[in-house]
Amino acid sequence: MPTYNKLVRDRIPEIIARGGNVSNTRILDETEYKAELRTKLVEELNEYLEAADDSSAMEELSDILELLHTLTAIHGSTVEQLESIRADKAEKRGGFKERIFLIDVQDA
Repeated sequence: MPTYNKLVRDRIPEIIARGGNVSNTRILDETEYKAELRTKLVEELNEYLEAADDSSAMEELSDILELLHTLTAIHGSTVEQLESIRADKAEKRGGFKERIFLIDVQDA
């Protein structure tokens, strides 16, 4: 019997049951939930970094996006507000599309 001890998507216990297995779960308190969301974000980021192809990378990015939506709500904000913050930063500081790699800065 594998032990996972990790945050999973809401329908995972249902999917496990449909497969004929039984899972043991519990509901996290708010503090545990925040900590486990951060842990899950690191897990998904590592899976993205290890993705072997574009399709796998997109699957992992979708997991990261789902976590970003959830974390945004945990921080008392909305996805629209998050997007507004992102757009403001892009307006003021740019994005990452031009592939600029800063080597160093010389004092004037």
